[in-house]
Amino acid sequence: MFEVLSRDGLARVGKLTTPHGTVRTPALLPVINPRLITIEPSRLREAYGFEAIITNSYIIRNSENLRERALSEGLHSLLGFKGAIMTDSGTFQSHMYGEVEVSNQEIVSFQRDIGSDIGTVLDIFTEPYWGYDETSEAVDTTLSRTEEASQLKGEMMLAGVVQGSVFPDLRERCARSMASMGVDIHPIGGVVPLMEGYRYSDLVDVIVASKKGLDPSRPVHLFGAGHPMVFALAALLGCDMFDSASYAKFARDGRFMTVEGTFHLKDMKELNCQCPACHNHDIRTLKSLDEEKRVRTIAEHNLWASKMELDRVRRAILEGDIWELVERRCRAHPALLDGLRRLPLHSGYLERFEPLSREGALFYTGSESVSRPAFSRYRRRLGNAFQFGSKKLIEVEETSKPYNRSCTELIIREYGEDTQIVVRSPLGPVPIEMDETYPVAQSLFPTIVDRETEELSNEMMLKVRKKFDEVIECNCAGLGSGSPDIPELDLARTRTVIEYQFGSGASEAIMNGETTFLKSRTTGKIRNVFVDGEHVLSMRASDGLFTLRPPGAKRLMKYFPYPRMRVVVEDDAVPFNREGKNTFCKFVIDCDPGIVPMDEVMVVDQSDDLVAIGRAILVREEMIAFEKGIAVKVREGIKI
Repeated sequence: MFEVLSRDGLARVGKLTTPHGTVRTPALLPVINPRLITIEPSRLREAYGFEAIITNSYIIRNSENLRERALSEGLHSLLGFKGAIMTDSGTFQSHMYGEVEVSNQEIVSFQRDIGSDIGTVLDIFTEPYWGYDETSEAVDTTLSRTEEASQLKGEMMLAGVVQGSVFPDLRERCARSMASMGVDIHPIGGVVPLMEGYRYSDLVDVIVASKKGLDPSRPVHLFGAGHPMVFALAALLGCDMFDSASYAKFARDGRFMTVEGTFHLKDMKELNCQCPACHNHDIRTLKSLDEEKRVRTIAEHNLWASKMELDRVRRAILEGDIWELVERRCRAHPALLDGLRRLPLHSGYLERFEPLSREGALFYTGSESVSRPAFSRYRRRLGNAFQFGSKKLIEVEETSKPYNRSCTELIIREYGEDTQIVVRSPLGPVPIEMDETYPVAQSLFPTIVDRETEELSNEMMLKVRKKFDEVIECNCAGLGSGSPDIPELDLARTRTVIEYQFGSGASEAIMNGETTFLKSRTTGKIRNVFVDGEHVLSMRASDGLFTLRPPGAKRLMKYFPYPRMRVVVEDDAVPFNREGKNTFCKFVIDCDPGIVPMDEVMVVDQSDDLVAIGRAILVREEMIAFEKGIAVKVREGIKI
């Protein structure tokens, strides 16, 4: 059973429940070669805190001694590990050495019989150089074997491997077919050659295609991804688990793994690492160790480097800055930068999982930043925010945030009310009414931006200019001073944010009546919106967006047809939701496919009666797929 506890886009922090304990994700599973153990499995759990490991059942089965011990004592006793153990099937050996002498039925049954927590299908490793037809046939074989394995697994959790080489349609077909099978975890296989060849743009395509077809309630394991420099990018794309044999393999070659890349001990002049394995060494003492101690020390360093990076990735997901971390990490190598620059190709898919807003600021790190889903969504929704009925466009250069509302009044006084004031910013044109709204107010750009960002901003500004009869470039200096407390500005701000947040026509639905405001005494900003005396909206100070109140929700329900903005729940959940308790996934019947995380939503019963209001945590396919976890964080129940 897998449960998502927190998320930032596709990136997830969760927990996987296994027969030998809970595994927190994102998780790294160190690979244990039972014939060549570099670091004892018990130490991996006690000293490092690893909750799961992975070993190769094919190697165990082919050794008479290991096979008999595993069958008689059990896998956990054989390896001396009390946590969860996943086993591979021998597929990677087929990639390395050719055909393996075991059938899918035999190896799956063996994994079950030795007590593996998570067993793996004997899939066909689809090589990157294979043609389409050969790959398609291999995918069919993998699917057939996965179906067979699902009937053999017993109580063991089963890993169904997504194959398909570098063909996105085959990856998605394989994943979609497995979604209906009795599978618990989905490794994405056949990707080691891509990583070894630094083909990270292809890796991005493979992961995204696989994710599109998979059941979102199952964790995704990027098979063979054990280098810390790739964890952030893979997690951003929705990978929950990783495994590493590299920590030991690289150590035997004297190679240090870091988030910046791999470094050979023989070439290193300094040892600037304070991990537990390195802190008592300098470069001289490390090089002087005998081979066995040196290999073990480097292996321990590689594990610490991997663990600390995965901890950093988990923190980034929890704190909502995974994109900033990925952009920084991908500058460690030009090929990783290719992977980062591939992401805009999948912006439509990524945006579906992008939260409506975040608590923290959005930091610019380079030209790739403006391609983030938060910014692409802003550009896509921008049309709803403009008053294109206005004849004059007043264009103002960007100043400090929030943009000068006092200047707004002065512009209106100078040029009349029939104007649309727009600030030219690195994000593109910003209607002055949105200067406090996410992501405008929360994004931080340098004074000097790159050429690509500037060209995109100019291109968007040009499109907006063409929609107005007259364009005036205005400098607020010399207009005098004034007060921003003008009712017309408050109405315009409210109308603009409603249209941006809820969609075209929403402002007419909500503001159909006499609109009044309750404003902060200290800042003068809108806090609550009333229409005909009813409290319809509250504006959040954190992101400048609106929180729905029951009267506002009812107005939107009358305007928007079913299932727009709705989450439909079973009858059993209705009394609890009316009391203000959260909506859990297992009770969700259906919902609006356009809902994104952190959207304001209406929880309704099967008769489309309003039950509660709150904020979505998941998107539609996630709400439907998960059996555990919160779908909607309810803010207020609607009592009859």
